[in-house]
Amino acid sequence: MNGLAPSKGGKGGYGKMGKWFQFSFQRFRFFPFSLFPFFPLLSALLICGCLTLAGCHKKPAATTSDPLLNAYDAEPDWNEAQRTIPLNYQQAQGKRVFYRNCVWCHADATPAGPSNRSNLTPNPPLFNDGTTLNDASDEFMQNIITLGGSAMGKSAMMPPWGRTLTQNEVRAVIAYARAIAQPPYKPPARPGPQYSVK
Repeated sequence: MNGLAPSKGGKGGYGKMGKWFQFSFQRFRFFPFSLFPFFPLLSALLICGCLTLAGCHKKPAATTSDPLLNAYDAEPDWNEAQRTIPLNYQQAQGKRVFYRNCVWCHADATPAGPSNRSNLTPNPPLFNDGTTLNDASDEFMQNIITLGGSAMGKSAMMPPWGRTLTQNEVRAVIAYARAIAQPPYKPPARPGPQYSVK
């Protein structure tokens, strides 16, 4: 009837394996082919879904990175309380040296309270005073810190720090002063020596 021969020992039946084979074959034969008219529709939906997902993938927008995320340390702006200045490693080391040695004369306030700046004549410049310190070259600042004010024709109240600070610490303090300067420090296009023969 359906192409399968009846087994020999039964009442015209197919035997246990024959029935299972017949059932599996019918299930296999009719299930996929019953969906055959829907194959074009299913494949079209699958293709549209893939294209939609590919079209929805957006390239990440260029985000502006927060400079404070990459900073080694930060310093609150002395003029604007809401602004924070990011510091790299060298500038952070300069901050450490500044708050240990220089804050007493080159800031209006210290972590311990008022500074000694108002008692000195002439008043030393604030460390963030860009209008005064931005004009000084790194070489001049290194010499005045190392040799003291009197050696550079400035106030004798500025002590020589050359035997107290290492040259790396002096350079770090200068980098810190450049970082917190207001107006911001702009390095010269071509650095030259501070002292020249006239």
